[in-house]
Amino acid sequence: METNGIILYSIIGILFLLFLMIRKKISLLIKTFLFTSLIVMTALGVYLLHFKNKEGIAFAKEITEQATKTISSLAKEKIETVKTSVKLDAPIVSQLPELPRGCEVTSLAMLLQYAGIDADKMTLAKEVTKDTTPYQKKNGKIYYGNPNDGFIGDMYSLKGPGLGVYHKPIAKLANKYLPDRVVDLTGSDFEDLKTVLSDDRPVWIITTSTFRKLSDDNFRTWVTPSGTIKITYSEHSVLVTGYDKDYVYFNDPLTNEKNKKAPIQDFIDAWVQMGSQAITYTNS
Repeated sequence: METNGIILYSIIGILFLLFLMIRKKISLLIKTFLFTSLIVMTALGVYLLHFKNKEGIAFAKEITEQATKTISSLAKEKIETVKTSVKLDAPIVSQLPELPRGCEVTSLAMLLQYAGIDADKMTLAKEVTKDTTPYQKKNGKIYYGNPNDGFIGDMYSLKGPGLGVYHKPIAKLANKYLPDRVVDLTGSDFEDLKTVLSDDRPVWIITTSTFRKLSDDNFRTWVTPSGTIKITYSEHSVLVTGYDKDYVYFNDPLTNEKNKKAPIQDFIDAWVQMGSQAITYTNS
C-alpha cells in the first residue's frame, strides 16, 4: 500500500478510536454524526486507493483531517456541558390518595409544571390513552391490555386488576401540552439523560419500585391484542431531577419525596431493565 494510503487509513483509525473513547460522553446526535463520518471516509478511502488517484487521496486526507477537528470540537463542547453533578428544583406532586396507580401521569404533571405548564394530575389521568382490554385468565394464560398502547386497568383504585402505562401514550399526551417540543429519549444511554439534566431539563422515566434490577420471577407474560408482553407489577414512574458520581436524584410521586436518591448503578440497571424508557422536552 502507498504511503498516502497508509496515512489515510491511519487517520480513519484515529477517528474510530476517538469514537470508542468518547461515545459514552456524547449525545446520540454527535455519535451518529461521528459514526457516519467514519463510514463516509472509509468508503472514500477505499474508492480512491483502488484507483490510485494521488490527488484524490490528498483531498480525502484533507477532508478527513477537517472532519476530525470538527468532530473533536463538537465532542469537547458536548462533554463540557455534562456537569459533574445536577440537582433540579422540580415541583413535587403526590399521586396519593386519588391515583394509587397514577405514578406515570403524576410524574408527567411534575415534568410539565417544571416546563411552565399548568398541568393537573387528575386532568392528565382522564386524558391519557386507555387500553380497555378486559382482564381474562384462560388455560393458565393471562389476556389483558398492553401498556405500550394505553393505561391498563383502574388508575383510581387497587381493588381491581391493573398496571400502568409506558412511554408512548405519555409522550403523546405530553405533546398536547408541549406541541413539537417533546423528546422521546427511550433507548438512549444514561449519559444522554445527564446531558439533558445538565441543560436544566428533568426527565420522566419508567423504573422499578425498588430502583434496582428485578429477578426474573418478578415478571409475568400477558397476551395482548398487539402481541405478547412481559410485565412486572413492580413497575414505577418517577421524575429524574439530578445525579452525582454516587446517586441519581428523583421526585417520587408515590412517597411524595423531592430529590429522593438511589445508588446510581442500581438505578441505571433498573431503568435499562424496564426498557430505558424516558421523555423530556426541548427548551424552545
